[in-house]
Amino acid sequence: MISYDSVQELADKATKKGKPISALVLADQALQMERSQQDLIEEMNKSLQVMAEAASKGLNSGSKSASGLSGGDALKMKQAIHAGQSLGGMVLSETLAKALAIAEVNACMGRIVAAPTAGSCGIIPALLLTLKEAYDLTEAQVVMSLFTAAGLGMVIAKKASISGAEGGCQAECGSAAAMAAAAAVELMGGTPQMCAHACAIALKSVLGLVCDPVAGLVEVPCVKRNASGAANALIAAEMALAGIESVIPVDEVIAAMKDIGDAMPKTLKETAEGGLADTPTAKKMAREIFR
Repeated sequence: MISYDSVQELADKATKKGKPISALVLADQALQMERSQQDLIEEMNKSLQVMAEAASKGLNSGSKSASGLSGGDALKMKQAIHAGQSLGGMVLSETLAKALAIAEVNACMGRIVAAPTAGSCGIIPALLLTLKEAYDLTEAQVVMSLFTAAGLGMVIAKKASISGAEGGCQAECGSAAAMAAAAAVELMGGTPQMCAHACAIALKSVLGLVCDPVAGLVEVPCVKRNASGAANALIAAEMALAGIESVIPVDEVIAAMKDIGDAMPKTLKETAEGGLADTPTAKKMAREIFR
């Protein structure tokens, strides 16, 4: 059975067995949960369908959230893409649009998959769904990559945190980006070791990122951080697939994130008492929303 104490250990086991990380995680979870692998694959496929539905809904709706703080940006991004205004290429632009879309659906109380949290729900599906479309991949391939994301997420949750209230946004959007990067690498044919490096590159790029939701709502800056988190994951996956390695080992990066999260003052951990939430504009918005 897998201990989920170390990403590197997981990558090494996969390398030794000549299998992708997803295959090890799937087999282990089936054993632990006393369920068939096919049953778990079907359940993960249902999650993928929810992700895809949320992306579609968000991309085709200009609806505002109840607070009025978010909504409609995914549609603007989609329209810009169709108008030929993409600066970074279609994969990046489509990834950004889907990340915004899914996060906006969450803000509007729509159905999403917490991956690993509701606040970071757009990052993993945005990148994986975009790669599926861009490279004509199968649902089965994407489903398996989600098991890789889940396995690495379990390590991060066990050794550090995936909670903004405990570790800041580095623990939410950072963890999601790390999980997405690793999953994307496997999806595009990378090795388990490349997955580990992608995880490290994505996570260390946002160390220290605080959780500072305006008015205490998961909208500003959370929705746009889903887009930047998805871009971060894409960048990390690109580098890892090119053979670029993280100088600092992945498990040490995770440990550093925990130390940083522990050192953060509570004002910067989802309390809406610091950071962007403490700006004059944010305070004014909060008063208007709750008056």
